[in-house]
Amino acid sequence: MRSVFVFPAGERAETVGSLDRHLSEQRDPWTVEGNLYIEIDDAEIGYLFSDWDSDDVAALEAAVGHRPTWAVQIDISGRIDGTAEVHRVVELLLQHGGVATDDYSAHPWTLQEIKSGAVNGGLRFFDFRAYDELNRE
Repeated sequence: MRSVFVFPAGERAETVGSLDRHLSEQRDPWTVEGNLYIEIDDAEIGYLFSDWDSDDVAALEAAVGHRPTWAVQIDISGRIDGTAEVHRVVELLLQHGGVATDDYSAHPWTLQEIKSGAVNGGLRFFDFRAYDELNRE
């Protein structure tokens, strides 16, 4: 299972409402075609940041301007590529600002960077193929 964390600008209730409108078939977790599992993770009562490297948290705080207290966690099944599906959901969640992180780089990605295919450290957002190539060498 691969994971993406999205830190949308705005209120948590707005994000939940958006997920409810766009993914109305199931909630807790929301799903996309049975291959993406989406839920809200909370720093107070959940596990957000519990296994994050302190440098990664610092990079996120610098990008957002504060330490977020919640995030949308997207878990992606290994049965599918998932790139198109992840991009669709992340674009929905970041349309009003914010950043996303993935399992492959510590970089907090803006929507503009994701859409443009920007490269950071040799990787694009959710670039598991390039990550695997870089780590084989």
